Amino acid sequence: MNRTLSIWNDLRPYAVGFDNIFDHFSNTLEFTHSQNQSYPPYNINKIDNLNWQIEMALAGFNKKDIEIEYADSQLTIKSVFEKDGKDEGKESVHRGISKRQFTKRFTLADEVVVNGAELKDGMLRVELEKIVPEEKKPKTIKIS
Repeated sequence: MNRTLSIWNDLRPYAVGFDNIFDHFSNTLEFTHSQNQSYPPYNINKIDNLNWQIEMALAGFNKKDIEIEYADSQLTIKSVFEKDGKDEGKESVHRGISKRQFTKRFTLADEVVVNGAELKDGMLRVELEKIVPEEKKPKTIKIS
């Protein structure tokens, strides 16, 4: 483990109750160094203060080729098809549309939930929403 990744372990004794945060930082840094960041291309769109959308360009993929999993504040989107080099009996002379194995991971805040996903016209869209508990919502305090 390099120094950048181990710094979080150095900080743990001084931060009580923040173990999850340091785990998220470490996991994110480790994954960032090992992941091909350019494929597939994606956007993260902020709809408003409580809603986001991840758009991922997946030309040539079907619903059965994609797996989406959400666990421990990690959203993982990956391909699950068998790579055999053939496309329904067609022999490709040139292959410019890439359909290759990938795994993308996004670390979400504890308050963010995944509301659903849709694959349409080669674009995967994953809807995210931040759930604000009642005790954290702004309140007007009446002065007596």
